[in-house]
This record gives sequence, structure tokens and C-alpha cells, in this order.
Amino acid sequence: MPIVAQSTETTDWVSRFADEVIAESERRAPGKPVVVASGLSPSGPIHLGNLREVMTPHLVADEIRRRGYQVRHLISWDDYDRYRKVPAGVAGIDETWAEHIGKPLTSVPAPKGSAHPNWAEHFKAAMVEALGDLGVEFDGISQTAQYTSGVYREQILHAMKHRGDIDAILAQYRTKPKTAKKQQQKAVDEAELEAEEGSGAASEDDGSAGSAGYFPYKPYCGDCGKDLTTVTSYDDDTTELTYTCKDCGFSETVRLSEFNRGKLVWKVDWPMRWAYEGVIFEPSGVDHSSPGSSFQVGGQIVGIFGGEQPIGPMYAFVGISGMAKMSSSRGGVPTPGDALKIMEPQLLRWLYARRKPNQSFKIAFDQEIQRLYDEWDKLGGKVADGSALPADVAAHSRAVRTAAGELPATTRPLPYRTLASVADITAGHEDQALRILSELDPEQPLTSLDEARPRYDKAEAWINTHVPTDQRTIVREEPDAELLKSLDEASRQSLRLLLDGLEEHWSLDGLTHLVYGVPKVQAGFPADATPKELPPEIKTAQRTFFALLYHLLVGRDTGPRLPTLLLAVGQERVRALLGE
Repeated sequence: MPIVAQSTETTDWVSRFADEVIAESERRAPGKPVVVASGLSPSGPIHLGNLREVMTPHLVADEIRRRGYQVRHLISWDDYDRYRKVPAGVAGIDETWAEHIGKPLTSVPAPKGSAHPNWAEHFKAAMVEALGDLGVEFDGISQTAQYTSGVYREQILHAMKHRGDIDAILAQYRTKPKTAKKQQQKAVDEAELEAEEGSGAASEDDGSAGSAGYFPYKPYCGDCGKDLTTVTSYDDDTTELTYTCKDCGFSETVRLSEFNRGKLVWKVDWPMRWAYEGVIFEPSGVDHSSPGSSFQVGGQIVGIFGGEQPIGPMYAFVGISGMAKMSSSRGGVPTPGDALKIMEPQLLRWLYARRKPNQSFKIAFDQEIQRLYDEWDKLGGKVADGSALPADVAAHSRAVRTAAGELPATTRPLPYRTLASVADITAGHEDQALRILSELDPEQPLTSLDEARPRYDKAEAWINTHVPTDQRTIVREEPDAELLKSLDEASRQSLRLLLDGLEEHWSLDGLTHLVYGVPKVQAGFPADATPKELPPEIKTAQRTFFALLYHLLVGRDTGPRLPTLLLAVGQERVRALLGE
């Protein structure tokens, strides 16, 4: 018997699901490894919404591993799905790719310039790399390999033999509803196809329903290679199957017991795999909760294959700051690889770990990423001093380590917004960046940029790829003589107070104290007076003072945090630009 590790992390959603999965696995398959599953279709860029399909079972599987159990996390690559449409926004393709619609994804050429052998492998590779960086341990299963090698032959023949039972289940959702309900169901179907795209295969129909009746199997044409086929006859005894292709007119008769060029339709394929793999836990998108959806129908069809429907939550959508719901077919959607260019794996893991699956959330590619990093670093401090809540401790633990160990981390995790400001101001000059960063904490100066990596590199990538040019920081070459000449006595006094304190306060903390303290001192208060001890007008005076400094240093009324900006500009140049 596995030893269940005693843990204080019992108040988070991951632990609760782990308890349920372990109990269910012991009921269904005692003594065997616990099986959790995800499904991804490499029909285009696999985006951050699809990542929830992986991270939810990964976090649960990892908790089960921590308790000493054996776990298999299966990722089914639905690369034998049909190529449905030419995705927008994918470099190296054009509308000529439309000629491949209907072929398996592994039979479609990769985008131009790709080093991969086909469409599916091209988009799969980027996801595999990202999952490696995220510490996700999984067993990948190519559905092309499964189908074309005959692994599912017995399951296909079984489905064909029980096609009447399958048809009867599907027929429950094919009744002729009223017009309003029909429109509603159409919207549901379209939403499900959109959600399933890239996260479990999508198909336009639930089977071949020609004059010969219903068949849950679609051959790929032996001539054009597409699935625009209709089964016209099938003999259960001999397994002889005849089909015709609506696209090229080709027709042939094959023995299904020897034929490996086709697949079960999605609403049958998914539950077949649940039974075949013995899946205990698999989450699904909220779109699958509607009547007639593939998850709901699959719960009935899986019994035909002698299995049970997995337990698992419906997960909510993941959004991007400033963007609509993600769709692989619309193009331009951020992928896990895109996110990992600008944030450390720990932060991305935390975003998925801290929210229950049914809670939607957004991933920031805009200025919000700085606030998220501040929140993450604050949580790290609370965990270190023991003041964090148990659920937050659990989410932090799941972000920074897996059952296999700690994820690689930045040695000196300086504030992300500070690193971004330094990268912005220095425009790629590493020697200047090191000079500034070494002055942040004179008592423990940074001796090499490598100490601040990879966080520094992520912040620099964010500045270079996600901050508009007109928002980049360009320090003035010469003082703004006209503005300096126009200043009143109070403004001149504020600049003198700042300049007089520069040398003494030349560190990040010191300059923070100085720039916030100048308006307090001018108003007759101590520089270290707290907001509660000050009248409201001090905040107004601080904003006015900050705006003046920004105009004199960078020609705008906003910019990077002033203490960081001052360090970046350097004492001598600050004194010149402020008119000393």
C-alpha cells in the first residue's frame, strides 16, 4: 500500500480532487496506477486556454505522486483528427492549405520553413517544449499511431457491431426541437467545436448516416486522403465495408478487420478511449456541460465499451488581458511558449494552481504582469515567514516544485517591474543594466546579471515585445531649459531637496524614501511620516512633484518607478537634467 504523505495542504482544490481520484481509482482498478488524461489537438497553435486541459490533471496527478502513488498522466495528441480550416495568423501558410481540409493533421504539410515533418508535429513540438519547462510529466499518445497501427481495431469492430445502440443514444439529442431551441442548440454545437479545437478532437458530425444507416466510423479516402466519405454498406460477419468519397468520387470495399485508414467519430472515439485506457480523471471545458455535448453523450456511450466516465471538473475559460476568448482558428492567440518568454514557469503554474477549475482568470501580457509579479513575490515572502494562509501555501508549493523536485529558479529574484524598467532604459546594454542593478542594494550588490536570470531575460523580452514604442522610456539628452526657467519657487525648492539628498540616499530603498519624502518635508512634515499622519493634499503634492521629475528626465508625465529611473540615469546625469 502506498504511504499517504501527511500534509498541511488539505484546504486547496487540488488536494480535494486528489482524495476523490484516489478513492475512485481504488474502487475501479485497485492496485493499478492511477490514470488521469488530457486531450490536445495540434490543429494550430495550442494556446493558454488549452493549457488548462493539461494543468488541471497535472496538478492533481502531482499531488497523488507526492503521496506515494503511481500515476500515469496521458496526453492524447489528437493528430488523426481532420484538418478543419486554415487557421488565421499562422506564419508561412496561405489559402492554398485549404486543399488539405478533410485530411488527417499528420497528412498536412507543416507551415513553410518548419523543421517538422507535418502540420501536427509542428504545433505539437512547441507544446512539448513548454510542458517540459513547466515541469509537466506525461505519457504522450499519438492517435495517428494508435489508429494506423490497428491498436483500436477491436474497439472499432465493437462500435460497428453496436452501432444501433450508439445511434439510439445520439438520437436522443437529434429530436426536432422548436425553432428557438434549434438555434440555441446550434449555438451550443458551434461553441463546443470552437472550444474543442485544440483541446480534444472536433468533428462536424457524429457519424456516417447515409442511406445504409448510421455508422460511427469514418474512413479516410484511399484516393484523396480526406474524410469526406460515406459508408454505403457493412457486413458484421465478414467486416466488409464499402464507402464512397463525396470529394473525389472514389469508392472501394475493404475488410475493416484489416483496414487501418479511418477513425471513430469524436463522440464515440472519446468514450472508447476512456474505457481502453481506464481513465479515472479527465477535466473538460464548460462547453461540454450542455445537453448533447461530447462529454455528456460520452458518459452514456462509454458503457458500450465496458468502461465508466471519468470524474473531473468542467473548467472555465482562460483569457488574456485585453483580448477576447481564445480560439486556435482565429490566430494570434498566445501559447504557453509565448507566456514563458515573458514569465518564469513558477508564475505561470501559480496562475493555474491558485484558481479552482471552474473559476475563469486572465493571463497578463500587458502592464498587469508587473502587478502579478508583485503579488507573487509578496506571497513568497509570506510563505517564508509563515504568515500565508494554508491554501496559498499549497498553491505556492505546487508552483515552485513537483513531486520530482524544485523547478529551476532565479538566484536573486529582484522585482520584475524594476528589471523591466532597467531593461527599458538601458535598451539591451548589459553593462549598464548590471551597474544599475548592483546599486539597488549596496550592502548586497549584484555581481553578475546571471544572478538575476532568467527573470531579467523575461522582463527584457516583455519590454521588447509587449510594450508599445511610444511607451518606451527615452531619457533626455539635454536639460529642458525652458521648463526649468518657468518653475516657481516651490518647484525649485523641491528639486533642491531632492538633489541635496541624492548622494546619501543612492539605493533603491533610499531613493524611494527620498522622492516620497520631499513633498512631506516641504509641507512641514517628517520625511518618514505615514499616510495616516498626513493630510490628503500631500498625495496631490507628490503626484505633482513626480510629474515634474518625469518631464525633466524623460519628457513625459509618467514613466518607470522614479527610484529605478534615477538609478538608471545615474547621479551625474540626473543632476544635469534637473538643472543643478
